[in-house]
Amino acid sequence: MARRVLLLAALGFVPVAAQAYVGPGLGAGAIAAVLGVLGSIFLALFAVIYYPIKRMLKKRKKATPVEIAGDSAEE
Repeated sequence: MARRVLLLAALGFVPVAAQAYVGPGLGAGAIAAVLGVLGSIFLALFAVIYYPIKRMLKKRKKATPVEIAGDSAEE
């Protein structure tokens, strides 16, 4: 019984001719959809990484002129 189940499962992965036509419009649409999903994932990761770094650099730039002015006043 287990052998039959294994055989049927293996037959499910055997490729068969699809007898279908994928034209240039459908192919371009599929490529655009895949690129759109990959692009959105990349932009989401970029935003998660970039904006905290940008905020940290902005705080550092605001703190630097105050420290320089304080140092020059002491001399």
